Amino acid sequence: MASASTVQPFNLMLSAIIVAAGDSRRMGFDKLFATVAGELVIAHAIRAFDRASSVDEIIVVAREERHDEIRKIARDAGFEKVDSILAGGERRQDSVRAGLHHIHRDAKYVAVHDAARPLTTPEQIERVFRQSEIHGAAVLAEPVNDTLKRADADLLINAPVDRHQLYAMQTPQIFQRQLIEEAYRAVYAENISVTDEVSAVERLGRKVVLVVNDDFNFKITYPRDLQIAEFVIQQRADRS
Repeated sequence: MASASTVQPFNLMLSAIIVAAGDSRRMGFDKLFATVAGELVIAHAIRAFDRASSVDEIIVVAREERHDEIRKIARDAGFEKVDSILAGGERRQDSVRAGLHHIHRDAKYVAVHDAARPLTTPEQIERVFRQSEIHGAAVLAEPVNDTLKRADADLLINAPVDRHQLYAMQTPQIFQRQLIEEAYRAVYAENISVTDEVSAVERLGRKVVLVVNDDFNFKITYPRDLQIAEFVIQQRADRS
């Protein structure tokens, strides 16, 4: 793994925090260490950032009992940008906060990515980063195409939801460092919970630009998702 002391400060632009501290309760097993297309889910996620030219360092935040395994994954795969592996917190936001405390002092931008999204590509990362340089905050997002309905406590439909201009947030989410640090200071000062970094930044009244994604980048949530991800990766390999 790279050492922060070896990074040239004047070249350091983007630090990536990969959040891998979840407990995978809905899966019944640790989905990040499931094999997809011959490689672990978490390895696919790290590889995209290791290959992205804009990324200068990678910080993985994970459960402590997985740290040795992640170090081995990084070493065996030849990942060059994994700088630190940190202990995660109880909530996702606690893990991101831990990562923010360890990014290189010269980093100007911060990317946050869910390790459970193994289909993210270097090209997607670069697209989001370019928009973050322009707007200060950018997120990969997918238009909502399904028909949406509201339901009551008995699961009876009681109202339609207009899907026009609705987007599902994905990761990476990339921000100016000062902006995301300010957003997280406010989150903890107000003692609130947020589901992602976009929500934290919005609370400051700042706008976040959407980078519309037309490729697969879903989050592994159910066992069936592993099979779909394997198919997508194989199809990409065949095309390349």
